[in-house]
Amino acid sequence: MAFGLLVCGCSPSAQEPIDRHALLERNSPVVTAFDSLSSLTVGNGRFAYTVDATGLQTFPEEYSHGVPLGTMSDWGWHSFPNPKNFSFDETLVTCDFGRGHKEVYASQISRAAEAAAKAKGGKEYQDLLRRKEAIDFVRKNPHRLHLGTMGLALPEGTGFGAFSDINQRLDLETGTITSSYNLNGEPVRVTTCANPEVSLVAVRIEAQEPKPIVFRMPYPTGGHSDDACLWTDDPALHHTSCEQIISGNNQHFRITHHFPPVEVFDEFGNKSMHNATYSIDIDLDSCEAYIEQVGPNRVQLTPTTGYFAFTAEWKGQGARLEQHNCYDASAGVDFNLQASADFWHKYWYEGGIIDFSRCKAPEAKELERRVVLSQYLLAVNCAGMTPPQETGLTYNSWFGKFHMEMIWWHQAQFALYGHPELLERSMQWYEKVEPVARHIARRQGFQGVRWMKMTDPSGMEAPSSTGSFLIWQQPHYIYLAELVRRAYQNAGNDAKAKEVEDKYYALVQETAKFMADFADYDTMPNRYILKGAIPAQETLKASETINPPFELSQWHFAMGVANQWRQRHEGMKNMEWDELRDKLSPLHFITDSVYSAQYGDLYTASEDSEDTFRDIRLTSDHMAVLGALGIFPKCPLVREDIMRNTLRWVWDNWNWGKTWGWDYPMTAMCAARLGEPEMAVKVLLGSQRTNTYLISGHNYQDSRLRLYLPGNGGLLTAVALMCAGWDNCQLGANPGFPKDGNWDVRWEGLQPMP
Repeated sequence: MAFGLLVCGCSPSAQEPIDRHALLERNSPVVTAFDSLSSLTVGNGRFAYTVDATGLQTFPEEYSHGVPLGTMSDWGWHSFPNPKNFSFDETLVTCDFGRGHKEVYASQISRAAEAAAKAKGGKEYQDLLRRKEAIDFVRKNPHRLHLGTMGLALPEGTGFGAFSDINQRLDLETGTITSSYNLNGEPVRVTTCANPEVSLVAVRIEAQEPKPIVFRMPYPTGGHSDDACLWTDDPALHHTSCEQIISGNNQHFRITHHFPPVEVFDEFGNKSMHNATYSIDIDLDSCEAYIEQVGPNRVQLTPTTGYFAFTAEWKGQGARLEQHNCYDASAGVDFNLQASADFWHKYWYEGGIIDFSRCKAPEAKELERRVVLSQYLLAVNCAGMTPPQETGLTYNSWFGKFHMEMIWWHQAQFALYGHPELLERSMQWYEKVEPVARHIARRQGFQGVRWMKMTDPSGMEAPSSTGSFLIWQQPHYIYLAELVRRAYQNAGNDAKAKEVEDKYYALVQETAKFMADFADYDTMPNRYILKGAIPAQETLKASETINPPFELSQWHFAMGVANQWRQRHEGMKNMEWDELRDKLSPLHFITDSVYSAQYGDLYTASEDSEDTFRDIRLTSDHMAVLGALGIFPKCPLVREDIMRNTLRWVWDNWNWGKTWGWDYPMTAMCAARLGEPEMAVKVLLGSQRTNTYLISGHNYQDSRLRLYLPGNGGLLTAVALMCAGWDNCQLGANPGFPKDGNWDVRWEGLQPMP
């Protein structure tokens, strides 16, 4: 769907169109050596294929501890057998947070509880050990599949030293990777792209001698964070077969990766059989080759000439959407190269773009690189039919499951950059799992739907001693639905905006029902409070935390949006929801200077000592208090003077070595809204490890999380706000950038934030 550009709020030179081709050309990444942190990816949001410097997946083991060579999708999932017949009910624990009813959560077992049971011994300890096994099983099942590597079949012992004169480039404008090098002195050129609609990779190899391709099929590891490749050939676990398919004049081959069917369960106790078996259909393009099994889970495709062009399409349950069932994979490599170019041209030329080339500030070039590459990476990894995992479709983190509190960080930017249709892909998943979310709310004694934190396509909640007690994922659905509606409305498409509102209205209301029921009314101060939850700053405890500042602001914003939608649909608001907003507790501050990161007093602001605020527990992890005015607009719960003091205190005192990638854009958004553009820019370009951006544009965190897409998404959202501003912004054009003459930032097609 074409999405019209909205050009507003730009710098004085904005009437001259941005040279998008030049911008994409100068930021297309180039790799000149083998480096496990420099792999590049092609994909379409539902499927992605990551390559090393050969343009294929030739060295998966060598890249496994960098940015791995993933072949992943939103449809490829696997579960281990369940011989001990574990059930979801074994993960549940009953809590009492003083709301007058018991609340049942899917939780891990604390070390203290395990130690106490061990000291008692006997059946109690044996029961606890069984429950602990059940919890571990549910957390790691189902897990996302690595769908197999496809790389050069090199003679044994061939390593990086056989390659020279490497020049690999990802052309952002076409989504194509071109890799040139000498292999043992022979020039080789590999062209790689992904089809924009189905799970297909097109490859063209140009060489003097034939270059065989080997497909390797791994078994899943079930690991918390890894490349998901267990290179075992145990036939009881999996096996691979291949065949030639006779069809017309072209050669067709099929590789099938077989898994035994396993019985799986859901949160309701229902059981069904699941088979993770999938296939790879290979179509040759004006060339010849033969296929052979070279190992239990290895298949080699050998061409007869140095020129070799083919497509490989991965097929499994849910791989093809209904409207794509008629897609003809045999259309050839040129067709797919053109399809890729058409998709990316539309993406780049019909959506939002930001040009820093006229800025005098030396750091502007790096900020532009991060923004453009983040736009590419988010479209490749995070635009699927389910919410994305934090490491996208590149490798598994948290067993490949996705975190619902992160979806805003991944995907809000799509609406702000003129691509609401990409965000809408995963919005339909909420409708699918609504019965599960309703069940979670009911077993905890609440109305409406409570959105799970860590989950999979089925919506089953992964047990967690932290995640199950979070609440900040709850308002995201309302916020994202509103961003989609606004994107269409701001582009002048009122009919589409109305259609969106009609589509999401019911779940917006059910989401708000839970939020209204979750808030407790305290009669003495005549205030609503939030308690019995772990806040976004996860170092705090559910049993001790009251009125976390970020969540208070969330509740105020989302309940207001839900009631606005209700007014348009029903002709009147829910008066109780308006009263709740009016009586939400204001953010708690300390000695009239800074907001507390821990909890708010039940009644009035206290005179707590600053030593409490400076406790190391409160200066590690996320400085979520800043999100209360940054991610969200100004509201009556927040005083700008105190938030400005808090921002400066955080800047000077926070343990920045214990932060995450999205903490920097969150801080920048707060600074921008408070009229502190110098700080906004400075924090976005901070030199901390978790604010590092690799050659591919990935936000590096540490040796476990070598990429972290919420950081990329947060960066895009922050820069959109710094350019296009927010509703009723009074700070002029480009409000988040200094007015010192060094930041002539030009942009097109961005949407303002609420």
